[in-house]
Amino acid sequence: MSKPEISAGVQRSFGRDVTRLASGTVLAQVIGALLTPVLSRLFPPAAYGILAIFVSITSMAGIIACLRYELAVMLPDKDEEAANVFSLSLFISVLVGTASLPLLLFGREAIPRWLNAPELKSYLWMIPLMIFINGALLALTAWNTRMRRYGRLSVNRVLNTLATQLPKLAFGFAGYSTGGVMIGATAGGQSVATAVLGEQVWRENKTLFRRAVSLQGMWSGVKRYRKFALVDIWGALLNNISWQLPPLLLASFFSQSVAGYYALSFRLLQMPMSLIGVSIGQVFYRQASEVRADRARLSESTERVFKALLSLSLFPVLLLTVAGREFFVVVFGPQWAEAGVYVQILSPWICCWFISSPLSNLFSVLERQGLALVVHSTIFLTRIASLLIGGYFGSVYIGLGLFSGSGVLVYGLLAFWNLSLAGVSWKTGTMHVLRYLAFALPGTLLLVALKLFGFGPLAMTGVAGVELALYYLIMVRVDPMLQRQFRQLVDSLAPRRVEQAPSSQGV
Repeated sequence: MSKPEISAGVQRSFGRDVTRLASGTVLAQVIGALLTPVLSRLFPPAAYGILAIFVSITSMAGIIACLRYELAVMLPDKDEEAANVFSLSLFISVLVGTASLPLLLFGREAIPRWLNAPELKSYLWMIPLMIFINGALLALTAWNTRMRRYGRLSVNRVLNTLATQLPKLAFGFAGYSTGGVMIGATAGGQSVATAVLGEQVWRENKTLFRRAVSLQGMWSGVKRYRKFALVDIWGALLNNISWQLPPLLLASFFSQSVAGYYALSFRLLQMPMSLIGVSIGQVFYRQASEVRADRARLSESTERVFKALLSLSLFPVLLLTVAGREFFVVVFGPQWAEAGVYVQILSPWICCWFISSPLSNLFSVLERQGLALVVHSTIFLTRIASLLIGGYFGSVYIGLGLFSGSGVLVYGLLAFWNLSLAGVSWKTGTMHVLRYLAFALPGTLLLVALKLFGFGPLAMTGVAGVELALYYLIMVRVDPMLQRQFRQLVDSLAPRRVEQAPSSQGV
């Protein structure tokens, strides 16, 4: 088989896998997007703030619930070895969740006081359970990715969204618009989704697990992939803490409502950026793991992913940077205008994060965890310094501005560093950035002109929506990869085609 044929096959496989995974993500995000304007009118910013604080704490602990061994599930050549690593990940998540109990018992009074969130005291008991749930979901996702059960993961994401958002909607309309309701619905929804995914994996693979999993096999996994626990975990922990710091520090320095404004703005920024970003990252991780020995194919795959991420993110981020406040006023009401200002400040950082995050899987694929630790340490230090400076001066705008500016610098350099690791030159990467910036600039300048001439929020939001639709139509038309993925995505969302598709097996 000739090299071009291999390359074409890799592209088709990558596109199919991303589409299978992204179809459920798209549907889940659309459901969330449709319900968020309703929920934002039912729940006050303070309720969003207490939820953000709770999620920040559980996420920081949950990211290390498996000591990062879940990342090693996709690396073994044999499924028997992978089954032992998967079982090891689940076992460790139980231990970590249990180990958190004493800390929470001793900090029951101090933690809510430090975070300026007295309401949190009533929900600290849920944190150990959520640590285990988060760890189990990470391990189950890794196993299903290894087994190419992208359809199953896709359906599970929709289930997670429905099980989380519908109870919020019901309680909100019933008049129970509290932070406790939001916390309970979030924990319940994720628990249901994790339990369903676990049952599906056990039903399909129980014979393999019973035959292959042993204490000796799990211990071999501990030793073989110890870098993930000894090195990668620190980078992951620093990275996750830096992600979760804003709502915690904003609540501590300012108020729960400010944390709520940030939570909604970040969620809305993350939502469109994550429609297929997470899916691309998961599939890229698997594909890069398969071709890592072939530097030419790894370089080709990495460059292709970089271009796709640029084309998907650059223009919408520029529009939000200009008209984020106007968008929030129209969609969520005038009471959320402040959150729209946060969006304008944070949008450039989100773009750089969206591009660099999937590419950063190369650190794990190439087993360069030491480099990842350096990057995550830098991100952590710049973020905490930015927010502390903002708190010192008593200005949330200064804090978020420094936060966003440092993020653009660090994540931008990170993206080009990953390109270099894969053998793609900085010059090539820069040319791709300039190309997509040229596509996006005319529409952005038109929106700036409308704002300068005093057009209202509704007009600016309408123009931005039309521009965005035209931009993606052009992108799909000129980019064969996006064209192929768009067709596959439409097919995957059609009920008749999904029933016949291989991705539906085991769903």
